[in-house]
Amino acid sequence: MGSRSCSWKRPPRPRRREMSMMERVLETPQQLAWGAGIPEPDLPSDRPILLLGMGGSAMGAAVGALAVSPAKRVSIHRGYGLPGWAVSERALVVGVSYSGNTEETLSGVEEAIAEGLPVAAIASGGALARLVAGAGSPVIEVPAGIQPRAAVGYQASAVTRLLGGAGAVEDGAAALTEAAEVADTVLGGGEGPGFALGADIADALRGRVTIIYGAVGPGALAAYRWKTQINENGKMPAWWHEFPELNHNEMQGWEALQEVSSRSIGVVFLRDRHDLPRIGRRMDLTWESMSGKVALAGEVLSLGDGALARFFSMAAVGDVASVRLAEDAGVDPTPVDTIERFKVRLAED
Repeated sequence: MGSRSCSWKRPPRPRRREMSMMERVLETPQQLAWGAGIPEPDLPSDRPILLLGMGGSAMGAAVGALAVSPAKRVSIHRGYGLPGWAVSERALVVGVSYSGNTEETLSGVEEAIAEGLPVAAIASGGALARLVAGAGSPVIEVPAGIQPRAAVGYQASAVTRLLGGAGAVEDGAAALTEAAEVADTVLGGGEGPGFALGADIADALRGRVTIIYGAVGPGALAAYRWKTQINENGKMPAWWHEFPELNHNEMQGWEALQEVSSRSIGVVFLRDRHDLPRIGRRMDLTWESMSGKVALAGEVLSLGDGALARFFSMAAVGDVASVRLAEDAGVDPTPVDTIERFKVRLAED
């Protein structure tokens, strides 16, 4: 009987379907749980820390910094180069860039290396990861292939763990585990109370410009997250402000154009359970003053004990609302074509 030869090749893996933006929102608890397992890098703990980042990566940096111990000094720089104090005080400089190619962040890390400052990085790859690794410094790589704003859980948790390695965060794993559990309770895989609230608020905001108010701390940062998510996901204008500062300026601005603002502006209040009682009173009186001049689209109350958990309990509702606003407007929440075209034009210079 003649012989037969046989060749076997592993069949190509089916191409994984790209997750929708809403699916990415619902993935937030898993992103935070991933971060809880990251080992903390060995970094100097005897100097101030400067986080560099832009856009969604700066948001991840700011969220991670919420977990910092009160005695530690951590600052965020959104721009080119380094602030002067970072060099004079010999700061630890951490570049956070999801793509690894953000020019502002790269310029700051390059300056830090030239000045002999200790550096570290968080990225999915790119020039930043190569630069910092080439300097023999720690790099935490986050999963690639996601819009930076949709990877906020990955980036915030990586920042938290890195800051822990620099002695600025105590028990970051526990803080991230709580945040993951609270985010899961809020979102519930699309069945949670926060998911329903986000959809209801989006309905109330339909056809209106959104303004989000929160208090200094997790509430204000969550308000900023709402604003940027509505900008990028919803392709709509939105603004934010924080208590108590807005009581010294913005609240006066609802007087002259009430006929316009009452039909075109929707306001969302974010109330953190750790807000001072005086902040709660300011929020109550502010709404009384604004009533009839704008529409109150909704309120969100934080859950959890730690700052990370409280932030994500409020921000996740806004993530849902931003995607629902995009869907209602008939736009795809994922691409950011205007920003990408701008970057192309800028690179031509």
